Amino acid sequence: MTFETSNVSEPWPQLQLESVIGFNGHVVSGLRVHPDREHLIYPLGSTVILKRIKDDKQEFLQGHTNNVSCVSVSRSGSYIASGQVNFMGFKAPIIIWDFAERREYTQMVLHNSKIEALSFSPHDKYLVSLGGQDDGRIVVWNIETKQAICGSPASAQSAGDCLTVHFSNTNDNVFVSAGSETLRVWELDVHNRKIRPTECQTGKLRRIVNCVEISEDDQFIYCGTTSGDIMKINLEKRLMADCGPLKTKYSQGVNVLRALKSGDLLVGSGSGTFSLCSRTNFKTLKQVQLEKGVTSIALRGEGQQFFAGTEAGQIYSFSYDDFKAELISTSHTSPVNEVAICFGTSELFATCAAEDIRVWHIHKPKELLRITVPNMTCNAVDFMVDGHSIISAWNDGKIRLFAPESGRLMILIPNAHRMGVTAIAGTRSCRRIVSGGGEGRVCVWELQPHGHKLLDTMKEHKATVTCIKIKSNDKVCVTASEDGSCVIWDIERFKSLRLLLANTMFRSVCYHPEEYQIITGGRDGLITYFDVCDGETIRNMAGSPSGAAINAIDISQDGRHFVTGGDEKIVKVWDFMEGDVTHAGVAHGGSVTSVKLCCNNSTLISTSADGAIFRWRFPHPPSSS
Repeated sequence: MTFETSNVSEPWPQLQLESVIGFNGHVVSGLRVHPDREHLIYPLGSTVILKRIKDDKQEFLQGHTNNVSCVSVSRSGSYIASGQVNFMGFKAPIIIWDFAERREYTQMVLHNSKIEALSFSPHDKYLVSLGGQDDGRIVVWNIETKQAICGSPASAQSAGDCLTVHFSNTNDNVFVSAGSETLRVWELDVHNRKIRPTECQTGKLRRIVNCVEISEDDQFIYCGTTSGDIMKINLEKRLMADCGPLKTKYSQGVNVLRALKSGDLLVGSGSGTFSLCSRTNFKTLKQVQLEKGVTSIALRGEGQQFFAGTEAGQIYSFSYDDFKAELISTSHTSPVNEVAICFGTSELFATCAAEDIRVWHIHKPKELLRITVPNMTCNAVDFMVDGHSIISAWNDGKIRLFAPESGRLMILIPNAHRMGVTAIAGTRSCRRIVSGGGEGRVCVWELQPHGHKLLDTMKEHKATVTCIKIKSNDKVCVTASEDGSCVIWDIERFKSLRLLLANTMFRSVCYHPEEYQIITGGRDGLITYFDVCDGETIRNMAGSPSGAAINAIDISQDGRHFVTGGDEKIVKVWDFMEGDVTHAGVAHGGSVTSVKLCCNNSTLISTSADGAIFRWRFPHPPSSS
C-alpha cells in the first residue's frame, strides 16, 4: 500500500497505524454513533477513527491529506462521508467510505479550501455538502453515480456565511441550511438539476445559527444560536413557532442539538453545559456541567445511551435514566512537547503537554496517571532508567521528579534555569540529571538521598537548549540548541569537548547506538550526520522536499534505521546507511513534535501539535546479530 501527497515526489510504503489517543473536540458534530450501535466514529488529524464501544478496538479510514473538518454517517450505516480542510487556493476533497469494506467508495472534489458540513439524505440517495467561508456553495451529490447533481450559493448576498446543512428525516428532496442571519429550506429538483431555496421567516429575530436539528416527523426545525437560545421553526410553513428559553439562555451559545425519540432535545453549550430540555417550552429537565464547550452529541439506538464530546478532547457516556457523565476517553488538547518510553519495557509511556504529564499503557489507549502543575508548562519529560521516577522540565525554571505510580512529587529543584528548563535527561546510573535552559546553560545535578546538588554549570550555547542525549558510559553528553550549535560535553570534568556548527536552529539530536556518530535535525529541514571524534559533517540529507523543520529524531537499538517527524506532519522511517526513506506515516493533523521507538523495535510512538498521540507498528524487526 503506497500513497502520494502534494509535497512528496516518491510513493513510500505506509506505516501501519495500530492505535491513537486523541479526540478533536473542535470539529462540530464530529462524534457519531454508527447505526449498528457498536462503533463510535470521529476524526483525528487526517484520519477517521472507528472505535468499537465494547472493547475500544480501533480501525482507521485513511486517505485525506489534511485535517478532517466534518463527518456524516448515512441512515443505513452503509456510508461514511468526511470532508477536509486544504490550503487556500486548493480544492478540498470529500471522501465517501464504504463502511462494510472499510475502504474508499468515491472521492468528490468541487469545493475550495474547506468542507464545512455534510449530510446524507434519509434513504442514502444523495449527499449535500457545504463549502467553507472561501467557497460558500452548497452542492448535492448522487451517491450511486458518484457525480454532482447541482449546486448553488449557500446564502443570499445580504446574509452572512452559512455554517451547517441538515437533510430531512423522511424526504430525499428537502434539506435545511443555516448560518449568520440565514435559514433556508431547500427543495431538490433532480429532473431539472436545480435546488430552490425558501427563506424561513423569523420576524424581527436576527440570529447566528450554529446547529440545526429536525424532529423525527419533519414537523419542526430546531436551531441552536450563538445567543444561547433555540429557535423552533415550522418546516412546512417556514415560519417561526417558538423561541426559548426566555430567562436562562445557554451561556456561550448552543453548539449542538439532538432530538430524542420523545421529541425532547439534548443541548450542548459553549460553556460546557449539557442539558435535556422540553420540546414544548425549552424548560431544562436534566443538566450536568462538563469541562469546556460541548461540540458533539451522538445517540446510540433509541437514545437510552448517548455520548458527548467536548473541546477539552474528552468523550463522556450518559444513560437517559440517571443522566450522569461517565468519562470514557481523555486526550491532550495542547501541543505534546515530548514523549518518553519507560526503559527496558514496552508497556508504559509518558507524554507532557501544557500543565500535564500523563502516563499511558502502550497497548491500551487509556490514561493511567495524570500529574498536573497548574498554570505551568512542562517542556520535557523522561523516565529514569530504573523506572523509579519521572523527571520533568518546566517553564517556571524548576525540575520536578515524580513517582510514576502515584504521581507524588519526590524532588523539586527550584531556580534550575533562569529562562525555564527546556530539556532534560538522566544518566543510566540514575544518580545524575543533565538539564538545559532557555538562556543556553547546561547544568549537571547530583541526586542525593534527601535532596540534590548542583555539580556544575556549563555555558557555550547562546540560545535555548532543545535536546540532550547522554552516552551509555554516563561520562559524555551532547546538547542541541537553537543557536545553530551542538556541543559534546564531558560531564565529569564539566567542559566542552567538541562544537558542531550548522546554519540552522537545531531541534533534535541522537547518538547512533555505536556512539561514533550523531544525527541532528533542525529548522532548515536537513538531517545531518556528524562524526563524534572530529566534529566533521559526514552527510547532509533533505528531511522533506519542502524544507519543513525536523522536530524529532530517534534511532533503533541496532542502528539500522531511524525515525523523524516535523512540520511536514509525516512520520518517516529511514535506512541509516542508505539514507533513504523506507516507510512513512500520514495521519497527523499538526506538526509532529516527538517520536520514540520502544526497546524491542516493535512500536513507534509519535505526537503532534494538535495533542494527538499515534502508535505505529515499526516495520523493521531488530537485527539478529
